[in-house]
Amino acid sequence: MDITTDWKLIRKHFNKSFSNNFHFSIASVDAENRPTVTPIGSLFLNKNQSGFYFEKYPSKLPLHSKTNKHICVLAVKSGTFFWLKSLFRNRFDTNPGIKLYGTMGEKRKATTLELKRLNQRMRVTRYLKGNAYLWGSMEYVRDITFTSAEKINLGKMTGHL
Repeated sequence: MDITTDWKLIRKHFNKSFSNNFHFSIASVDAENRPTVTPIGSLFLNKNQSGFYFEKYPSKLPLHSKTNKHICVLAVKSGTFFWLKSLFRNRFDTNPGIKLYGTMGEKRKATTLELKRLNQRMRVTRYLKGNAYLWGSMEYVRDITFTSAEKINLGKMTGHL
């Protein structure tokens, strides 16, 4: 999978995956080379093989970025109908999962446009109590530059993709 030519497809997959899961998994490595995975519900992909996430709750990612800025982001489509249809047909029509590899930038203040993107994504839950608790007062983001992408391989069921 080419990160430049397939970027629109990758962004579409990530949007669909988020609509099923409400988060992505970001893997990072600590100073002792131990891996860990952090669920992030505020990751956004830009139009140029980059992205950002709001850094309010993650504790491990900021620590790991001091010694190793490399990360891997996993987006899996987990919709029941998508999986049942694929299992019945013995093949996936689209990739069930994509991994993006990249590096974290420095923490910085969120722009007005980034805050607008967050509010637009979370608009469905804006009247619920937990919305203000989880996504209110988001001030800081961390940029990510993506360098490569990889499709999830599930043998014969994804071999044609």
